[in-house]
Amino acid sequence: MPIPSGGPAVDRTLLRDDVYRRLRDAIVDGTFAPGEQLKDGDLAEWLGVSRTPVREALLRLGESGLVVALPGRSTTVSTIDVQAVSDARDVVAAMHELAVRGVAGHLNPEDIQRMRDANDRFATAVASGDADAALTADEDLHRIPVTALGNRALEATLERFDPLIRRAERTRFKADGQSSVARHNDLITLIESGDAPGAAALAFDLWHTLTTDETPK
Repeated sequence: MPIPSGGPAVDRTLLRDDVYRRLRDAIVDGTFAPGEQLKDGDLAEWLGVSRTPVREALLRLGESGLVVALPGRSTTVSTIDVQAVSDARDVVAAMHELAVRGVAGHLNPEDIQRMRDANDRFATAVASGDADAALTADEDLHRIPVTALGNRALEATLERFDPLIRRAERTRFKADGQSSVARHNDLITLIESGDAPGAAALAFDLWHTLTTDETPK
């Protein structure tokens, strides 16, 4: 497995979630290609951490479907299964619909402003062609209603299935991110005004219209 060079090491004091996100993002952006073998020792050296958080991250990625681990054999990046991605997209869309419906009209002004700030960062990233920054800003924006709702089962469901559809999100943002900027603004306005049915419908559509048969480009 060729390990990328030049990337900053993860600070040893950071939590295992940071290792997980680094590996997840490396798979999503194509740094690690479908079918590529992943060795925990090499990954640990690349990230500057011990093997333990790497192994924990690989287990989580296996639960999400981004990697495949066979007993007694090495872990590999999963090939893109269109049906699996489509199924994950449906679940993720339903979870975000539920979250937005529950918080519409109840988010405090600070959370509404945080959503607007995230969309501003998203717009800047899209305009500059930075798909990775766009993904980060989009994740920040949609996490706010989810966190505000406080439904742990919903959060756990998203944690499991969201990574599988990030490839499709990345493709959308590179192809037509500007339309998502406008739809984000509409979503925020609907949440702020308390239009739960309208906000929920838009949230569902934002996720359910992701194309699932694209690979990272």
